[in-house]
Amino acid sequence: MTFREESDSMGKVRVPETAYYGPSTQRAVDNFHISGICMPISLIRALGLIKKCCAEVNAELGLLDLGLAEAIGESAQEVMDGKLDSSFVVDVFQTGSGTSTHMNINEVIASRANEMLTGKRGGKIPIHPNDHVNLGQSSNDVFPTAMNISALMEISLRLIPALELLMAALSRKAHEFKDILKMGRTHLQDAVPMTLGQEFSGFERQVELGIRRIASVKNSLCELALGGTAVGTGLNAHPGFAGRVISRIAEATHLPFIEAKNHFEAQSARDAAVETSGALKTISVSLIKIANDIRWLASGPRCGLGEIHLPELQPGSSIMPGKINPVIPEVVVQVAVQVIGYDVTITLFGQGGHFQLNVMMPVMAYNLLQSISLLSASTVVFAEKCIDGIHPNPSVCRANVDKSLYMATILAPIIGYDKAAEIAKKAYETGKSIREVAEREPDLPEIPWDQL
Repeated sequence: MTFREESDSMGKVRVPETAYYGPSTQRAVDNFHISGICMPISLIRALGLIKKCCAEVNAELGLLDLGLAEAIGESAQEVMDGKLDSSFVVDVFQTGSGTSTHMNINEVIASRANEMLTGKRGGKIPIHPNDHVNLGQSSNDVFPTAMNISALMEISLRLIPALELLMAALSRKAHEFKDILKMGRTHLQDAVPMTLGQEFSGFERQVELGIRRIASVKNSLCELALGGTAVGTGLNAHPGFAGRVISRIAEATHLPFIEAKNHFEAQSARDAAVETSGALKTISVSLIKIANDIRWLASGPRCGLGEIHLPELQPGSSIMPGKINPVIPEVVVQVAVQVIGYDVTITLFGQGGHFQLNVMMPVMAYNLLQSISLLSASTVVFAEKCIDGIHPNPSVCRANVDKSLYMATILAPIIGYDKAAEIAKKAYETGKSIREVAEREPDLPEIPWDQL
């Protein structure tokens, strides 16, 4: 590998000849040999959008030469289009402000823009990563801004549509199963009859409420920290800079982003991320309940509940021929538990806003975006590869109702709770039905069995 020599405020650094990034990024690569995991591409895309809009506004305000601004904008667009993805190489475990990833963006955009203008990759002439690409900005306001933009875009474009897909699938099954009588269960014990459709309608409502919860975080995520620069005072930023940039971001994303009402809160706290993660955790808890109920209802095929059949997707055992497992519900549970774990991390990192800056942002951003991505993907798979293919087993459902002791509950208002409990116990011990036992009991009032 051949190298070129570049310099920063700390001295000279050797950078791979073909790299678009520069000395600050190379120092971060050298310092953070931690996980091999880089920042999510959705965050990189958001940073590209920010840089493009900033360059346009700086030119509009007369602070940046139009030709330089156009080159920066074109380079930033390539970042947004994914043409420079391989250039973003900093580990997610890095400086807590995200400065290393931010400088990675600044250097790549400057380097590519210089290549467009001069034919030479790298360097700081004519476009400097700090003086031009980062004009009027700081890592301390840009990185939290990118967090909010990427999170809300992923929620709006991926997660909510995925949840709506799952809700629609559950709704179809609720209607399809509306006339299938089965036993309800509480405490894992027989309760009283209900329909399979009613059970699935409960699942549908859980997902609907999950959509409502995640949609409710929009107002918090829409407030952007951009314009606060180092500590929220707006030092070195034009007074009209942030508002104009954010208007362009809102127009480009079709999302109602606004400038933060208080820049000191927007940079020192990451409460919006914690709130968003809390909504994702609640959705995860709902998905665990739904997935577990579905795999238990499908348990069997001969020695379990067997009230529904799941699509058969792959062999389930390396030793037991013919065994088929509920692989999709199992995947959903694993994803949901992972998201709950991410939420714990995000909650703890939300406490990292000491004084004027939260310094736990890179891993917080990674966990938040990973949660959204995992839930989006697994929810689509759950709908398409599991829920859509569920078939009921009406004969098993009916047989469970017929052999249950639920009639004791219906008798209680007629003959009293204690007498109904006595009949239920006898029926259970003798293997007879509630009606068979009750008809042998003396001194009972007339019971309208056919109406019951």
